[in-house]
Amino acid sequence: MRTDLLLMPFGATYMQMREAAIVAEDSGFDGIWTWDHLRDADDNSGRVPEALITLAGIAEATSRIMLGTLVLNVANRHPALLASMATALQEVSGNRFILGLGAGGGPSLPYAPEQTMIGRPIPNDRIRAAQVVEAIQVLRHLWSGERSNFNGQHFQLKEAHGYPRPEVPPPIVVGGWGPRMAGIAGRYADGFNTQAGHPQLGSFVELARREHASSGRDPDSFLLTVFTGLSEPYVRADSTARASLQQRGIDRLILLTTSPYYLEEIREAGKLLAH
Repeated sequence: MRTDLLLMPFGATYMQMREAAIVAEDSGFDGIWTWDHLRDADDNSGRVPEALITLAGIAEATSRIMLGTLVLNVANRHPALLASMATALQEVSGNRFILGLGAGGGPSLPYAPEQTMIGRPIPNDRIRAAQVVEAIQVLRHLWSGERSNFNGQHFQLKEAHGYPRPEVPPPIVVGGWGPRMAGIAGRYADGFNTQAGHPQLGSFVELARREHASSGRDPDSFLLTVFTGLSEPYVRADSTARASLQQRGIDRLILLTTSPYYLEEIREAGKLLAH
């Protein structure tokens, strides 16, 4: 099981994130992730570096670690723009990008104002989930290199061709908290992400793998990722918490840390992982 670090962007500068990523790579972590938000729910948070541009900079500053978004809100970028940005990030990083995609939060969640303040309505859960499905389908079409037509309820393609294509398409990981998104991840994407301590983690894993197999793809290739806080039970290589996740077949454990990113804490976590 790989162990990654998620740099929460709220109140951070790019240079802080860059330095933390370099330290994480040097300390033995396997990947760097970040969130996708237009602002923090806290009105006084200040900076929130944009996810993909930040990862592009980190890609230039690192050489080994994987780079991922956990997760991009499907509402923030048209799939055609996202297809182009993901292609560019794959090239900059040397095919180290993992494209995490999700439906965004509902209208009752603290992050809703980042959409409503700029006049964007927040559809219900069913519609937002459908937008994720269609966005994935559009990405696949545009990356195929073929002249494509797609007539979805939310996105359309008309003889679309000539858009940038990655030599190696990034794996698409869908994030979610319930069976609807786990099923979508298995059926349409290449992986699934949810909370490490979710009480239904086992059933989500089974559902996603089953849907992946039903789509005609190899369930062993499906990427299972979970996130939790950066804490000792999850960085000790011999801990029961890690062993439990490994028994479920989790591929990547993503540990969250907040700015200003205590570099010595990252180094110490790396030492624990190595033993």
